[in-house]
Amino acid sequence: MSRYPWWISFFVSISTFGFAQPLLSQAILPYTPDLNSEKLEQQGIQMVEEAIQLLRFQRPDAALGRAKLATQLAPELYQTWFILGTLYLQQGQVDSGIVALKTAQAMAPQEAGILFSLGNAYFQKGEYQEAVRQIQAGLKLDPDVPSALFDLGNAHLKLKEYPESLQAYSKAIAKDGKFWPAINNMGLVEYEKGNREAAMKKWQEVIAIDKEQAEPQLALAVALYKQGKTKEGLKMGEAALILDGRYGELKFLQENLWGDKLLQDTEAFLKTPTMQAVLARTTTSTVPVE
Repeated sequence: MSRYPWWISFFVSISTFGFAQPLLSQAILPYTPDLNSEKLEQQGIQMVEEAIQLLRFQRPDAALGRAKLATQLAPELYQTWFILGTLYLQQGQVDSGIVALKTAQAMAPQEAGILFSLGNAYFQKGEYQEAVRQIQAGLKLDPDVPSALFDLGNAHLKLKEYPESLQAYSKAIAKDGKFWPAINNMGLVEYEKGNREAAMKKWQEVIAIDKEQAEPQLALAVALYKQGKTKEGLKMGEAALILDGRYGELKFLQENLWGDKLLQDTEAFLKTPTMQAVLARTTTSTVPVE
């Protein structure tokens, strides 16, 4: 599991970012020359509201457009730049996202969420040390965010700093015992350390929490197959790929932070005749869900 989009749940769980002003109509008000700065700012707030609503309805492109307009109407509000930056990240426009987020940070240096988003941005750029620095700075301001701790663990994982990675994941789970992405990635770390049994236990924990997750099922299937439990491993591997055929692609697994040892064992597993037959079916029938 690569990253958890914590900021999406943050935005959709609130309505006005703490603004005291009342909500405005969802209609887009045209610009007229007699509008004063206060009215322009209110329209900027409205654009942020509409961006959040569009994000709720899985329309990120439209949400991005509203967020851009919000920064024009209310350029002095850090929240408009914050949501613009995070939406840029969702669209894969990382450099633009960093520019917007740094603008927000300059206005609100004590907002931990901005630092967490910057950490996510640098992670996407492959600048893992900088990702660690930004996330740690955010955690000094707000240490109780499981998803930020998860992102920190991921950055340490990419740096092969396994003790630090496990520590961050453990803290995330301590805050939320059902935060399965962190448990799953603890399994990835343990497998790379050579602790196969410990890794398998973590993936079993995830499956107990959510049996519809393909990633822990495939990882556990590979580990079982490696142990010589061929029939059990192949059966579980088939179930995992039926859930999500993307996990049959090594590149996708690598993007989800699977390490060298697990990737090597998975490659051998996927080359078996049984799994090749499963892949032939799932690659034509599975539609990726973002």
